[in-house]
Formats: sequence, C-alpha cells, structure tokens
Amino acid sequence: MASISKIIGQRVALGGVTLWIVSLVVFAGVQFLPGDIATEMLGRAATPETVAAFRKSLGLDLPLYLRYLHWLGDVLRGDLGTALASGRDIGELIRPRLFNTLFLALTAATLAVPLALLAGLLAALHRNTFFDRMINVLTLTSISFPEFFIAYILIIVLAANAGIFPSLSDVDSAAGLAGRLNAVALPALTLTLAVLAHMTRMTRTSIINLLANQYIETARLKGLSEWRVLVRHALPNAWAPIVNVIVLNLAYLITGVVVVEVVFVYPGLGQLIVDSVQKRDIPVVQACSLIFAATYILLNLTADVLSVISNPRLMHPK
Repeated sequence: MASISKIIGQRVALGGVTLWIVSLVVFAGVQFLPGDIATEMLGRAATPETVAAFRKSLGLDLPLYLRYLHWLGDVLRGDLGTALASGRDIGELIRPRLFNTLFLALTAATLAVPLALLAGLLAALHRNTFFDRMINVLTLTSISFPEFFIAYILIIVLAANAGIFPSLSDVDSAAGLAGRLNAVALPALTLTLAVLAHMTRMTRTSIINLLANQYIETARLKGLSEWRVLVRHALPNAWAPIVNVIVLNLAYLITGVVVVEVVFVYPGLGQLIVDSVQKRDIPVVQACSLIFAATYILLNLTADVLSVISNPRLMHPK
C-alpha cells in the first residue's frame, strides 16, 4: 500500500508540473493568435483612443508575464474570468457545455469498450481464421479514416438517406435522457468507430501473447473450454495494457471531440472553443484549453496508476 501511495504521489506531482507547463503554453499560444481582440470587439471604425482605453480595461497594456500571473492566480482561486463576447461568467458558460461533452464521451465509451473487448476476445479465440482477418481489416479501415470523414458518411447513410437519426445534434438543458441519446447517436457512433480499433487490437494482442504460457496449457489440460480459458485465466493477466489503452482512448474521447462537435454542431466544449477562437474571446479559449489539458493529464495519470495496480511487478522495477 505504501508503494502504491508513493507512486500515486509521484504521478500527481508530475501531473501538476505538466499542467503548469501546459498553462504556460496555452497562455502564450493564445496571446499570439492573429488579430487584435480590441479591434475585433470594437470594430475597425473605433478610434485609437477608444481601442487603447478598451485594451487598458482588459489589462492588455500590462507586460505578458504580469497578465499570466494574474490569470494563473484567478484560475487557482476558481475564477475563470468573464467572456468578452457575451459578458457572462466563464464558469457558468462552460458548465453546461462540459456536461454535454462528458455525456457524449460517456455514451461513446459505453458503446466502444464492451464492443472492443468482445471483438478482441473473439479475434484471439479464432486467431488466424477468416473471422480474425475480417476483424483486422475492419479495425485497420476504421483507424485509417479521419473522424470528419466517418461523420459525413454516417450523416449521408443514417440521416440523409435512412432518416434514422438527426444530422444535427442540437440539445438543451431541458432535453430528457431519450432526447439526448437520440441527439448524440451519430456523434457517439463516430467516436466509437474512431477508438474501437485501438482497444480491439490491444485486447487481441495481449490475449494472444499469454496463450503460450504454462498456466494456460494447464487450464486446457484440465478440460476447460477455450472461451473459459480466455475469460477466466488469460484476460485477468492481460488487464494492464488493456486498461491502459482503454483509459487513454477515454482521454481522447473527451479531448478529441472538437472536430466531431463542429461537424454535428453539438453544443459541447469543442464547439465552444472553436466559436471563441473565431470571436477572439481569449479568456474562454484559455479556460477551455486548460480544462481539456487537465482532463487529459488526469486520465493519463489514471491509466498509469491502473497499469501499476493491475500489474504489481511494475511497483518493483529492476
């Protein structure tokens, strides 16, 4: 237990340092976006005096390092600032969008994880057969296509031609569970196809690597069925790499939804950050980028810790 606590403490400290470095990159990157926020907000007809006064009111006349320290201090106090385009509190603006993004990612994960585990187990059970080759072809095909291409194909087939699902995923806070599931069906299916291949191939590879071990041969000699050997004996010992790739793909589901949300006009955090970049709403862009970075770092930390817990040998590296 002490070793696990030490490892978790080290990972958390490393994650904190990484997040601080990311905050520097996010702040610096946003500052170098083309265009001037004051001119964008006031219009090109604004006088230089008006633009200078507006920049001063936003603190843009301060040195870059002072603006960063002020912003970082506010973030540490839980104050993400005020949106320039709407004048709303950024925390209130982001909260429903973040919920929508998490709901979409959870729906996609609920579809992708069981399908990947089942497909990987079946491919390992029937390895080097026609079924195994078909699984490999399908996974390689899905991983080769970018998300926007998969999204447009699904829109043409399931929305425009079949009319099963809506092509635009418009939801609001009053929508019930059934309405939300119907709205996110195509985006969730797009994300599922995008991450399914990684998890399926990792499950298959991890299982096959264990099938030559002696305890697997012993289980077979006892007369156990091949399916029971895989599920009861091989799968528990293959959890470390499988859990790692599953959590990393969950991180992608949350932080990699920008393209999918834009294609389906889904009111999530990805759509918000794209709209804010277009409006030069710097505080919103910084807040969204930091949330994405924190989520990715947290899930990477979770994957690292789960890998160590599922494989105790990693707690005692040579």
